[in-house]
Amino acid sequence: MKLKNYIIISIGMFIGLLTYSQNGTLKRADNLFNKFSFVNAAEVYHELIDKNYNADYATRKLADSYAFMRNPDSAVVYYKKAVEQPNVPIAYYYNYAQALRGVKNYKDSRVWMKRFKEVGGNIKQEKFTKDSDFLNAIFNAKQKYFLTDVKFNSKYSDFGAFQHNGIIYFASSRDEGVSTKHLYGWNQEPFLDIYMALNNTDSLINHKSKLKGDVNSVYHDGPVTISKDGKTMYFSRNDFLKNKLGKDKLGSTNLKIYKAILVDDAWTNIEEMPFNGSDFSNGHPALNPDETKLYFASDRMGGYGGSDIYYVDINQDGTYGKPKNIGAVVNTNKNEKFPFINSEGALFFASDGHPGLGLLDIFGTVSDKKNTIVSVINLGVPVNSSKDDFAFFMSVDGLSGYFASNRSGGVGSDDIYAFDRVPQLIIEGIVTDAETNQPLPNTVVTLLNTNGDEIAREETDENGEYIMNIERDTDYTVSVTRIDFEKTTLPVSSKNLERSVKSIKTDIVLNHKQKEHIQKTEFYPIYFDFNKAVIREDGTSELDRIVNLMVNKYPKMTIKISSHTDSRGTTEYNNELSQARAVATYNYLVNHGVKPERIIEYKGYGEQQLVNNCDGTINCTEAQHQLNRRTDFIVIAME
Repeated sequence: MKLKNYIIISIGMFIGLLTYSQNGTLKRADNLFNKFSFVNAAEVYHELIDKNYNADYATRKLADSYAFMRNPDSAVVYYKKAVEQPNVPIAYYYNYAQALRGVKNYKDSRVWMKRFKEVGGNIKQEKFTKDSDFLNAIFNAKQKYFLTDVKFNSKYSDFGAFQHNGIIYFASSRDEGVSTKHLYGWNQEPFLDIYMALNNTDSLINHKSKLKGDVNSVYHDGPVTISKDGKTMYFSRNDFLKNKLGKDKLGSTNLKIYKAILVDDAWTNIEEMPFNGSDFSNGHPALNPDETKLYFASDRMGGYGGSDIYYVDINQDGTYGKPKNIGAVVNTNKNEKFPFINSEGALFFASDGHPGLGLLDIFGTVSDKKNTIVSVINLGVPVNSSKDDFAFFMSVDGLSGYFASNRSGGVGSDDIYAFDRVPQLIIEGIVTDAETNQPLPNTVVTLLNTNGDEIAREETDENGEYIMNIERDTDYTVSVTRIDFEKTTLPVSSKNLERSVKSIKTDIVLNHKQKEHIQKTEFYPIYFDFNKAVIREDGTSELDRIVNLMVNKYPKMTIKISSHTDSRGTTEYNNELSQARAVATYNYLVNHGVKPERIIEYKGYGEQQLVNNCDGTINCTEAQHQLNRRTDFIVIAME
């Protein structure tokens, strides 16, 4: 492969990889945002803005990230930029108004709230925003969670769904199909056991679906959390081990946390955690992503009131640290229960002490750069209701999960509900050559709104692929351009799509431009004196002819310049001298009116491309050497 071709291909591959990298960066930012990792998401959105890659979209998401980090000062800055964007979603008028309220700029807040109403915005005054908390107002301005049916609920209590390797583990008081039924005196339902289901639609869940091994007992068992390798389970259970039921000083039995190990598909080797106690309850265990901490709820002495969220460190030698209260940002003088840590380390929990819609509500937390929790967010409807909502679980991608509720309309006392979050919508496709059906890398794809304003622009990667984030319920135009191909535009709409749709596939075929018949034009070499790189007077006439043709007759012509030396002198020196001749030629043409971008390349080749046999092995005349001291011109395109 010739060096110049290798360079061109390498540059093309680099541009393609760069575009692919930016696509991956955008996906990573959205993924972090979906999982409440707003600090890390903000850093990536900043990076995208600095690279001017989908900058409008990144600006809006950056503003949201700052709002959720309870940083209204920064949120206001980027919301202001967002509302100045053409065709911005009207929800950002509302978000900007709320952020202005967060910095106590009530005058401007009223202006933008009025504008939001004028363009058709609908404002719902949720109960949990009555404390003038701008953060919850922004987060819950638009419904983010949508519920789907769970077929394995029973007429009894079902809660605590936890999914691992495709299996859903959950606690249930169903105990049908066995000869002996133990009833819990509190609600006259059977005691809780841990069951397994394969999916939401698995309705045949009975005593045969119980967890295998020694975890289930004659008292309450569950909910559970499982290590990533699937070999260790932590679970709640009444104070019961080795057929001995523990009681406190008043004769009541509290909850404790136990550990089980998977041996031959059965959970066994039950071990009580060392931080338990018979005079208080520990329950609802949850592991953090790197499994160095175990979170749980406890009503032990020394908390803020009711039950609080605690954690213990899991040491490398398998021992456990002392319980630590997670602090007053999360814990209140009432009850905080059912912690869950998602894949980005964000804590979710149920509480009846924070402003909510009713009894227990589910909240998410936001942390700063030091991983210190700085605020909590009510997840809003439909996750929360006027009844108890608890036992939250989120999938690794942050787009689906489960929670439990005793709200009206269920089939039992507590039911499990599955949720989906609306995924970011993308438009993607492949740009191909109509004649060869081959993909076209480095092709410019531009996203326009209905007014023709540019929303985003990118180049296809080495496989001719492109991908861009778009808003839902919006009309767009996609414009595709490439040298030597006809410009193509086509309308794209994201209106009336199902919530589950994540991508609009739009492949684009480009046609070659129709070639006009142009008379072949021949350029003649210009020559240089020995050991010099100065344009001679006899060379200016040819250069002036080239300028005239390129400027006046063929305004789209592109050329390459290649300059050479004779064989006298060292190879290194001749390379430098020929490059100086190429630069001198380039400068002359540009200085006389040829646009620089129409000269694709100007390069010196030293003595590599002699036109005769004067390579130093034979005697040559000065006239023969002169033929090698030249600059040649190659026409790349005439139009």
